Amino acid sequence: MKPILILLVLLSLSASPSAHAQQQLDPAELLRDAGDWLTENIDDSVFDTLGVDQFRVRQFLHDLHRSFQGNYIYDLAALRDTAIQLQPVLERYEETQPYAAWLKAHLDDFDVSQKLRDQISATVTNKLRLPPPSPQLQRTVWVRAIDSKPAPSGAKSQLARLKQIFAEEKMPRELVWLAEVESSFDPRAQSPAGAAGLFQLMPATARSLDLSVGLFDDERLHPEKNGRAAARYLRELHQRFGDWRLALAAYNCGPTRVADLLKKHRTKTYGVISPYLPVETQMYVPKVEATLRKREGVTLTSLKRSVG
Repeated sequence: MKPILILLVLLSLSASPSAHAQQQLDPAELLRDAGDWLTENIDDSVFDTLGVDQFRVRQFLHDLHRSFQGNYIYDLAALRDTAIQLQPVLERYEETQPYAAWLKAHLDDFDVSQKLRDQISATVTNKLRLPPPSPQLQRTVWVRAIDSKPAPSGAKSQLARLKQIFAEEKMPRELVWLAEVESSFDPRAQSPAGAAGLFQLMPATARSLDLSVGLFDDERLHPEKNGRAAARYLRELHQRFGDWRLALAAYNCGPTRVADLLKKHRTKTYGVISPYLPVETQMYVPKVEATLRKREGVTLTSLKRSVG
């Protein structure tokens, strides 16, 4: 692994519990390597210009990893300013620009976390440990957050073909907008954790869906092949769980985790297990819902009738 990628691996540790992140990472070792890389390769003046010191960077990496893998959704709010300041650092390096897009795409998560914190704080007396926001509140806040966002520039040229592919796979055409949440419709997008392509498939997931994954032949970078594989995987998850919210949660954090939570809480509904999902997934599901509403004017409930 190139030293420049160590920092980005840490930034993407949020994906480690997900269906995409099937490779096991050692956070302690990576944190140590990242600290060494920061000391040796990024001049202090870069961070001084941004108003960030190296200790703060290390602390941010640790806190981001902990927050995304935890289930206390409000922790993300405290990381927003540092994330905004660090994102330009990643933009400075050509080889990390695709990864800089990952952090930029997640800035909405920090904003929504703060808005949820503000709304819940206004309704309770105990501010030390806020109760989890309801799925309905999360959907409402995400709808407002997405409402003013323009569609990604890459969407226009790819939508028609992707919708055709999803229809051929007997999937709702509207679900192609997952590509906005996953990659902003950039087929070059690569997560430092190993996910790649429009729908951010990890190598093991891609291979299970009959895609070639190699140094010189990575079919995940082919928009149509990546889209078809994602459609098939989503179809499998929906057939297993019978509910789009659960299917999306499983797409993000893994079907085993979702199934275990459903069993543990003796439920068949997303709303019951939502507070126990990783923060990344708690953000992901309502963000997808809000994106579908903004781009297509549809709800997840209406999508059920579209599956062939």
